[in-house]
Amino acid sequence: MPRRVLHGIVVSNICEKTVTVRVERRIKHPIYKKYITLSKKYIAHDEHNTYNPGDAVRIEESRPISKRKSWVVLDAPSDATDRVKPAARPVEGEGDVV
Repeated sequence: MPRRVLHGIVVSNICEKTVTVRVERRIKHPIYKKYITLSKKYIAHDEHNTYNPGDAVRIEESRPISKRKSWVVLDAPSDATDRVKPAARPVEGEGDVV
């Protein structure tokens, strides 16, 4: 049986050799006919602690590694953009008119 491969974004890398990946999918609502974005978090094994929050990754189903971890990070997809940058905060004193 083939293993599932999903694309997602790393949300957290706090644990050692583990990342949390958010995978989003779009479905059409059966009654309202509008598209809804659903997301689910997967706990994946990252052997070398390479990925940080904001990185796009591919994860593959594997044997159970621990109680909740049964996915392995394959790599970053080739078409992924660089890390998502957070919005810049204004610095006090910049842009102030005297």
